[in-house]
Amino acid sequence: MKDVVRPPVETIYQKELEALKEVDDRPKPKNWELSPWAVVQFLLGGKLKNDIEVEPKYFGDRRLIELAVSTLVTDRALLLTGIPGTAKTWVAENLAAAISGDSSLLVQGSAGLAEEALRYSWNYAQLIAKGPSKEALVASPIMKAMEQGKMARVEELTRIPSDVQDTLITILSEKILPVPELNFSIPAQKGFNLIATANDRDKGVNELSSALQRRFNTIVMPLPSTLEEEVKIVKSRVEKIGQQLELPAQKSPVEEIRRLVTIFRELRSGRTEDGQNQLKSPSGTLSTAEAISVFQNGQALAAHFGNGQVNAEDIASGLTGVIVKEGEQDLQVWQEYLETVVKKRKDWADLYEACMGWIK
Repeated sequence: MKDVVRPPVETIYQKELEALKEVDDRPKPKNWELSPWAVVQFLLGGKLKNDIEVEPKYFGDRRLIELAVSTLVTDRALLLTGIPGTAKTWVAENLAAAISGDSSLLVQGSAGLAEEALRYSWNYAQLIAKGPSKEALVASPIMKAMEQGKMARVEELTRIPSDVQDTLITILSEKILPVPELNFSIPAQKGFNLIATANDRDKGVNELSSALQRRFNTIVMPLPSTLEEEVKIVKSRVEKIGQQLELPAQKSPVEEIRRLVTIFRELRSGRTEDGQNQLKSPSGTLSTAEAISVFQNGQALAAHFGNGQVNAEDIASGLTGVIVKEGEQDLQVWQEYLETVVKKRKDWADLYEACMGWIK
């Protein structure tokens, strides 16, 4: 998969997964590639007994990841929720890769998703030629996961219409997928479970029914608690994405990342980092994922149209674009922040001038 734009996690971190298997002597649930302990190690990183260094995939509370993994050992499904950009999808993908060795059994939720995407559909050529049969069934990713005893993923669960969401109730409670057209059911093999993600900030969110909520253990994914933690996350992800996109090698300037993350945190929280000044917040979420995107775009500009080193000019346009989303109101918030905070900070003059150049 050398030329794939975004290889799956199990391919990117194949060596780490193999190294973990070598040292993993703890009990494994049926059809799990790694023990629960090793799955947590894969996500949080660290040095193994065989001197292999496992790269951290998630920077945050260890207990939160332990809760997520322990949920998947039981017959309860896992729901990762929180505002956009809190690494819900990234954690779900890494969990599936570590547990099943396969993160591809995915249903992407949307407002137009049909029930068949969660259950099964039909090969109509076979259906017309032979009528309803097992050969004519087209398995959904969830059906495949049930048959193989693997983890399935559903992204943006609350974007799916409520009546379609409830298709999951029988699957999660009875661990079977009825096929009434053929008068039989597909039982889930041991190892099957479901990891879903959802956020409560999108427009068009559909609430989960009480019956479906009871089938999930819900974990709220928090934003990074400190500036340094968020800087570390942005730096790590930018460097990894840069390698995957084969951008010219360059060191990510930590101070430039720190300035970007500081702006995001202050506008998000409505106050400066020192707590001295209250600020207005724009309409957007200003998530860690958006900070990564802004810096990644700046990295590409610097690599191909600059001197190779990311500077204020490279991130100014992306920064302005991600903050000013709702027109005049957000523009006023951004201008006020530039004048009252950025302009007064020592060594931030270049960033002030670059950003003002994009809004004048």
